Amino acid sequence: MSKLTWDNTGEHLYETGVRNGVLYVIDEVNGTYPNGVAWNGLTAITESPSGAEATAIYADDIKYLNLYSAEEFGATIEAYTYPDEFAECDGSAVLVNGATIGQQTRKVFGLCYRTAVGNDVAAEDFGYKLHILYGCKASPSEKAYQTINDSPEAITFSWELTTTPVAVSGFKPTANVIIDSTKFMDASNATNDKKLKAALAVLEANLYGADATAFSTSKVYSLGDTCTSNSKYYVCTTEPASGATPSIANNFTEVATTSAWDGKARLPLPDEIKTLLTVTT
Repeated sequence: MSKLTWDNTGEHLYETGVRNGVLYVIDEVNGTYPNGVAWNGLTAITESPSGAEATAIYADDIKYLNLYSAEEFGATIEAYTYPDEFAECDGSAVLVNGATIGQQTRKVFGLCYRTAVGNDVAAEDFGYKLHILYGCKASPSEKAYQTINDSPEAITFSWELTTTPVAVSGFKPTANVIIDSTKFMDASNATNDKKLKAALAVLEANLYGADATAFSTSKVYSLGDTCTSNSKYYVCTTEPASGATPSIANNFTEVATTSAWDGKARLPLPDEIKTLLTVTT
């Protein structure tokens, strides 16, 4: 045992920013989230959990127990713009090329975005968190258009989100997953450190897509590099030894646990994320 200490070097942690937003419109046939698209112009995402409120139960003239209501997850998105694919999530439909109509059925979508984790040594380069939301639906929101004047401002769009949780084996259903990159490091063991970083690289190849070329035995591959072989996508998870010939079997891991993945950005469900990030050290 040792005495507690506070404010050690490297332990002044904080979180900031929002970037690398990706929208995944749900495939309503099978409930998956394929074909992610980049969301430019995000300015803020406010997570707003609710519920889990206590209701006191009394018996024998004393407080007997507390019953808690179900917890729900909501959020607010603020942005200067949004991808075309979000229009159907915002209740719009194409009437004819260049013309849209509103008050249509709003589609369910998933969302991924990244925040920076900083500390007193590396600042915002210390690490990051990936925030993943499932089962999102956007409520109608107002858009305030104003005349251009001597203090112009760009319009900021805003949407309130409600969510429907998805199943997770061994746990209650959830609508949000957070992956902390600082937990995929092992400064004390170089081999474990590479395995952890490789697992995270495989997940990010799913989330952001892989722009990969055909596998080559003459190329020098580094951890996280992607390639294709026999119509499948792979990420380098074990760097070839110096001068050794790389091979799919020894140095690469198939990106997705599904059998058919075409390199496009996709949002894995929580059970698949668990599989992709499970590392034996």
